[in-house]
Amino acid sequence: MHELFGSLKTDQQDLVRETDPQEMALLDEDELLALHSRIRKARNKHTKNYRRRAAARVEEVGARGEARPKNRRAAEKAEVFEDALARVSHEVDLRARQAAEELKAERLAAARAGRSTGPDSVTAGGAGSDGVGPGRQQPATKSAAGRKRTASTRAEGARRQAKRDSR
Repeated sequence: MHELFGSLKTDQQDLVRETDPQEMALLDEDELLALHSRIRKARNKHTKNYRRRAAARVEEVGARGEARPKNRRAAEKAEVFEDALARVSHEVDLRARQAAEELKAERLAAARAGRSTGPDSVTAGGAGSDGVGPGRQQPATKSAAGRKRTASTRAEGARRQAKRDSR
């Protein structure tokens, strides 16, 4: 993994261990996304801490180049989590692509079988009965409440814009 791995706290080591390919293979999509979120939070925390300490040392030492060597451990810790995040991100990407391919294959098979499962699928009335075929939506008819809501939204937007313009 990384040379600094042994100096991490136990919970941090456990988090990084969860990014092993064998461990991630056992996770479903939701668990993988939760792991991605936890790793990203840890990476952000350590990166933020590293940058803050480095910025404080610049004032003490007077130069960024002089301050950097004293902050190497914090930078390496942030790098451990950056590497872990890259592994998890790669796995999330692979799973997403795989799911997209499966969905595509499923839809193609359904289309070949003569039925559609997409958002433009034909309703029980059948195609051609009302002149609206697949790929076209039936025109929406607005009720009085719908027209009122639309007018209210537009008026609210106009008031907001007028308030900004008057500044």
